[in-house]
Amino acid sequence: MTNPEIPERTRGGLAGRLAGRFKQAAGSFLGQDDLAREGRLQQAQAEAEADAKVAAKRARQTEAEAELENARTENELERNRLENEIAARERDEAIERDRVLAEREAQAEANQRAGDADAQRRAQESAADAAERAAEQKRAAAAREASRLRQQAYLADDTAETFDPEER
Repeated sequence: MTNPEIPERTRGGLAGRLAGRFKQAAGSFLGQDDLAREGRLQQAQAEAEADAKVAAKRARQTEAEAELENARTENELERNRLENEIAARERDEAIERDRVLAEREAQAEANQRAGDADAQRRAQESAADAAERAAEQKRAAAAREASRLRQQAYLADDTAETFDPEER
């Protein structure tokens, strides 16, 4: 029987479970309830350590998935930004072509076309601004989701550390 004032260092894994079963069986056989209880506790601790390792592995996987999703979102945002930049450049080129054409035509027709081109540019800018706002909202939502997943990963890590603080 162990001294209750000196904590016994138990082993985890299969060896810890086997030692716990042995103590439990010996304590039951010998009628020593303290030894049987110690054996049950040792088995429970070994199982808790195994559960903590699984939880830590899940936490690492969740964090990796969150990082991957964040990278995908960043790539999508960059693609959207580049598409908007190209569209703006093409829009500017189209406006310039319209302006040159308008100068070649009669003054009245040129005034009419300049007004149309300006309205079109404002509409395209408005559409581009809306697309950029939507892309920013998507990025923000993805960042919140990544933050939530990181929080879950940290919580799982903290839970794992509660079961086995020495594993870190």
